[in-house]
Amino acid sequence: MIFRTISDLQAQVVAWKAEGATIGLTPTMGALHDGHLSLVKRACEQCDRVIVSIFVNPTQFNNAADLETYPRSENRDVALLDRVDAVFVPSITEMYPEGFVSNVRVGGLSERLEGAHRPGHFDGMATVVMKLFNISKADIAFFGEKDWQQLQIVRRMVKDFNHSIRIEGCVTLREADGLAMSSRNRRLGENARRRAPALYSAMQKVADAVRSGAERDVALDVGIQILRDSGFESIDYLDVCEATTLTPAEKSGASLRVLAAAWLDGVRLIDNLVV
Repeated sequence: MIFRTISDLQAQVVAWKAEGATIGLTPTMGALHDGHLSLVKRACEQCDRVIVSIFVNPTQFNNAADLETYPRSENRDVALLDRVDAVFVPSITEMYPEGFVSNVRVGGLSERLEGAHRPGHFDGMATVVMKLFNISKADIAFFGEKDWQQLQIVRRMVKDFNHSIRIEGCVTLREADGLAMSSRNRRLGENARRRAPALYSAMQKVADAVRSGAERDVALDVGIQILRDSGFESIDYLDVCEATTLTPAEKSGASLRVLAAAWLDGVRLIDNLVV
């Protein structure tokens, strides 16, 4: 079933809760790919009822052109979601009616990496995710590990606000050549698509170097050179961080993560992997 208003979805949720159903939520911005569908599959396996939201959230875009060009394919997306119980497709005015002024900000975690290059992005993300949690009354929410910083921010927000929802992180799905699945991959030209897996290769080399005992800066220089040699136009960041706090890594350990964001063919690609 497709729901376009908050009131209609909430009425359905009340009925499901009365039946004692466990509700799962998968928030998306549409343009679905196999990575999204893996989250949906996990939700269907763990929950009695599953809600998938499709909403291109304008408040998490700090670039108007990026918002305008973000891929949208509602009919195709809905067709791919035949297994779920509810697809929530609200309008912007439904989510942000006239007079809406509130904002959720998760300090610290939001300030580095993505936050430094996309001011306000995580405030918009946290606000809409909190709204979706409250609207859906979900018991479990499913997020991909590809947006690792986002996942840590959502977990921190849930903990800080004593929200009862459980957050499930799901492994990043990759193409055969290692490129992380993303809606933005559709915008890569043929030549750029061939070069894009270098982002994953660069992160692997960095992780390997750190595991071998290399200094953080030395390891990062290796990755940066791979990206430059592969034709990436610019690198927003490539870093080794503590996995939960996202602070720069001081020493090797099991809780480290390599995180990267770089531009190729005018498309911004992000990725991460465990060290």
